[in-house]
Amino acid sequence: MNDFFVSLMLLGALSGGPGEPLPFWATANQWGLMPENQGAFALVQARTDFDASKTFQWRWGASFAANSYINDLDPGSSPLHLMTDELYGSLRWKAFTLDLGMKHRELDFYGTDERLGSLSTTGGHVAESGNARPMPGYLLSLAPVAVPFTQEHVWLYGAFGDYKPLGIRYVEDPLVHRTRIGFRFDIGARLRLHFLLDHYAIWAGTIPNKGTMPVTFGNYFRVVTGSHAGVDGTRSDRLNVIGDQGGGEMWGAEYLGGGWKIKFQHDIPYADGSGMGFQDFPDGVTTLHFSWDDKSRWVSDILYEHTYTMYQSGPFNGEKFDEEGHSITPPGVKTTGGDNYFNNGEYRSGWTHFGRPIGTPLMYPVGTLAGTWTSAVMVAGLENNRLKAHHFALSGKLFRQHPYKLMLTYSANHGTYGRPYAGESAWNKEWGSVVETPLRQLSAGFTGSVCLRTRRPMDLSLLYGIYTDRGSVLPDTFGATLGARVSF
Repeated sequence: MNDFFVSLMLLGALSGGPGEPLPFWATANQWGLMPENQGAFALVQARTDFDASKTFQWRWGASFAANSYINDLDPGSSPLHLMTDELYGSLRWKAFTLDLGMKHRELDFYGTDERLGSLSTTGGHVAESGNARPMPGYLLSLAPVAVPFTQEHVWLYGAFGDYKPLGIRYVEDPLVHRTRIGFRFDIGARLRLHFLLDHYAIWAGTIPNKGTMPVTFGNYFRVVTGSHAGVDGTRSDRLNVIGDQGGGEMWGAEYLGGGWKIKFQHDIPYADGSGMGFQDFPDGVTTLHFSWDDKSRWVSDILYEHTYTMYQSGPFNGEKFDEEGHSITPPGVKTTGGDNYFNNGEYRSGWTHFGRPIGTPLMYPVGTLAGTWTSAVMVAGLENNRLKAHHFALSGKLFRQHPYKLMLTYSANHGTYGRPYAGESAWNKEWGSVVETPLRQLSAGFTGSVCLRTRRPMDLSLLYGIYTDRGSVLPDTFGATLGARVSF
C-alpha cells in the first residue's frame, strides 16, 4: 500500500535586526521559501510514496509554506507571504515515471539526514540546484535501464519535460523545456562512471520592443533540437539558437568500498554552442564526497567542492578589427567566448525563478552587491557568474543521535565579463594578460536537529541553525534560526 506522511515545521529567523538580511546559508538552497530578512516561517507537507508491489504505481504530494518579514525594498507589501511549494501527482510503470505539477528536483550529496539538505552548493546539479521554487509542468523520466548486448555494463537514463515559469519576469509568459540524457558504466561490482547532459531552454513569451515568439510545433522542434530560429525569430535567435539555452555537462565516478563510498564529479555549465563543444575548460564545479554507510557516526560525510567559472570559452566573442580593417585578435585565440552563464540579452531575467538563481546559488542575482535585490520584484539576471570558490561540508550525528550539517564557503567573486565587480575588465583582452580584482566572501552555516521523539506514530525534533557572512559582496551579518518539526 502507499505509505502516507504528514509533517509540520515552524521556524523563527533572527538577523542583525528588523529589515536586516539573513546570512547566505540561512536562505540559499531552501527552495526559495525562507524569509529574506528577520522573520518567521511555516511549512506543512503531506505526501505518499510509490507502492513497489504493484506494476502501475502512483503517488502525490502537497506542501504549502508561509513566511513573514518586513521587506523595506518593496514598500507597501504585506509582511505575510503565502506560497505553494509542491503540488504534484506521479505515475510509474517499470522504468518510466511521469510527474505532473510542481515538484522538487531530486538532489545528490546528502549527509546524515536528507531533511537538512544537500552538502553541495549545487546539490549535484550546476544547472538546477535546490535554490529556487519549482515550476509547474510535466517531466517524463527514465530510470537507468541496461543497454542491450552490454551485459548490464552500460545503462541509459534521462528525462524530458516542459514547464511554465511563474512570478514577475522581463519576458512575459515564457516557457521552459528540459532534457537530460545520461549514461552509467558499471565496471565491476564497485566502480561506476557517469556522464550526463542536462539541458534547458527558455522560449516563447513576449519580448519587450521585439514582439512575441509564437508557440508553434516548428519553434518547439527548434527548441528541443537546439536549432536556429525561423524567419519570424529575432536577429539574435536567427544567428545563434532559438530562445535562451544552456545547462550542464557532468561526468563523474563512484566507488563502493566496504562500509564506505567515495564519489567524484565534475559539472560544467554551458550557455551556447561553444560550451556544448567543451570549449569552457577549465570551468566547472568539482565535487569530492566521502561517506560511511554508518550514519550514526559523529562524522559520517565529508565533502569538498571547488567552483571555477572564470573562462567561459574566453574573453573574445567575434574577431576584432581596427579602424583600417586589420584584425587585432591575437593569433590562435578562440572568438566564441563570453558565454555569460545563465544570462541572456533577450530573456533578461535569465535562469532565475521568483528572483533566485535556479543553478548554483554562488552566482548572485542582480542587486546583490548594491543591496537592492529582493525576490518580490523582477530580477534582471545574474550579476556574478565569474568566480572561484572553495566549499567544505561535514555531516554526522552529535552524540550518535542528533543530525547536523556544517557548511563553509569561501569565494572570490568577479561579477561578469561586461561588468566586473572591481578593477580592470578582462573582456576583449588576451587571456591571462589582466590581473583581475575579486571581491572576497566567506559564508558559514551550522544546522541540525535535536530528536526529542523518534518512535511511531509521531516524530518530534527541535531545529536550530547558526549562520554568518563576512566579506565584500554580502553584508557582514550574523543570524540564527530556531523551530520545531513534527511528523506523522
